[in-house]
Amino acid sequence: MRFFPWGFWLLCVVSAPARGDSGGKARSCAEVRQLYGAKGFSLSGVPQAEISGEHLRICPQGYTCCTSEMEENFANKSRSEFEAMMKEAGRTVQMTLTAQHRSFDSYFQDLLNKSEKALYDAFPSLYGELYTQNVKVFKDLYSELRRYYRGSNINLEEALNEFWTRLLERLFKLMNPQYHITDEYLDCMVKHAEQHKPFGEVPRDLKVKATRAFIAARSYAQGFLVGSDVVKKVSQVSLSHECTRAIMKLTYCPHCRGMSSVKPCNNYCLNVVKGCLANQADLNTEWKYLMDSLVIVADRIDGPYNVDTVIGTIHMRISEAISNLQENKDSITAKVFQGCGNPKISTKGSSSEDKKRWGKVALEAKSSAQALEMLVLDAKGNLTALKTYWIALPGSLCSKKIMASSVADDKCWNGMTKGSYLPEVMGDGLANQINNPEVEVDITKPDMTIRQQIMQLKIMTNRLGNANIGNDVDFQDASDDMSGSGSGDSCPDDVCGKRLSKSPSTRQPETHAIPKQSGHGINGASSRSLPSAFLLLLSVAFLAVQHLWR
Repeated sequence: MRFFPWGFWLLCVVSAPARGDSGGKARSCAEVRQLYGAKGFSLSGVPQAEISGEHLRICPQGYTCCTSEMEENFANKSRSEFEAMMKEAGRTVQMTLTAQHRSFDSYFQDLLNKSEKALYDAFPSLYGELYTQNVKVFKDLYSELRRYYRGSNINLEEALNEFWTRLLERLFKLMNPQYHITDEYLDCMVKHAEQHKPFGEVPRDLKVKATRAFIAARSYAQGFLVGSDVVKKVSQVSLSHECTRAIMKLTYCPHCRGMSSVKPCNNYCLNVVKGCLANQADLNTEWKYLMDSLVIVADRIDGPYNVDTVIGTIHMRISEAISNLQENKDSITAKVFQGCGNPKISTKGSSSEDKKRWGKVALEAKSSAQALEMLVLDAKGNLTALKTYWIALPGSLCSKKIMASSVADDKCWNGMTKGSYLPEVMGDGLANQINNPEVEVDITKPDMTIRQQIMQLKIMTNRLGNANIGNDVDFQDASDDMSGSGSGDSCPDDVCGKRLSKSPSTRQPETHAIPKQSGHGINGASSRSLPSAFLLLLSVAFLAVQHLWR
């Protein structure tokens, strides 16, 4: 009979609620309520004080200020905010590259425009009908040069050859107005005259120098646009489900745990972001090659290829060529007549304009070499700074956007509680995320959008490499050439072909550990403390009963 009161008292004791993390009055959720409202969510259903967290699926399941709905809303918010961070960081790089393109493009177009204008201003008075009757020949040349620079699939050497041929045909007619010269005769004339270099060395010299300069300028300008486009497309890649969970746990779970003022541990943040941006980091190798190639071509443009002088003096070289033909008029005509026969005499009389001797050119070109030097210097500085963009991005986001703690801080949010973070920081790229303790990454499934952009970088770098040695490359669309491979897309033989999941974290939290239970998620501190207390008190009750029954 004496057993019932003792047993009843003991059962009452063991059935009393136990709390493992506060040991007293439930903490207020005022800070979380304020944050939740500030994010645009309704405060209806938001706890005033901490509740048991068995319902949580992402955050640790101790006492919490977050309901299931709040956890889901915070997860979606963390995803959109992180994607916005990525786009903002990408826009900064895009702005830098497009600004460099705009500056060089403006300089180059202005150089070409000034040369064309100088030709239009000087040639009418120098050459009279030679220019006025054949102005389209000159306009067509500059039009073709512009089209080539803007990316049209034009053979620049053929365009220059065509210009000199058309110019020679018209000049030969003007030099011999007393003859009736047919198209067939002109074809013969061109074949014979070109053997004797009617324009001197100007066509050959200009072809070599202009093609090198235009190839370099076009590839250089295109390189900035390709780089900017790659950043834009990569910045729009969506986060994986695993990454969204990890970002949520990193940024909003401390608020749910009542630790709003605790910053995420720096290394913890790095592992999360490196896991989320594993594919993006694989751009690093080809991105660096592109930046280096742009720097090399920039040196060519401002150095051996001498873009300022070559492009800015095209009109002067044309005028020089015409003067050469003027000086060799008689010998060229005699050799053509010898090879093609004498043309028929024209019934039309020659005008005074026809007999007029063309004047020699005394044109000047204003150098803009200093402006080019400054452009190249500025571009090289920016390109060098951007070389490590993709692998520096996690550190930049953690320190400037997520506001992680300092490396030495041992009282930071480690994903479970306030304490130190022990796991090592993962390397960069997809293959190095095999053992990432924070984000589950399947290294056998690279993101295809990013692989396509890696291929675009390779193709552009190849074009710049050819431009560096003066070789032309057609600017075809490279999307069809995407092979699905690229730097960083391989993985070790012993791990490829199987699903790889994260290894368990090795960190040691300062307070309660929260172990996983198979099939039931993670249990909180309060639910964990009850079984232990119950067993202890039940043992005491058993001993007491034994004593009473003796």
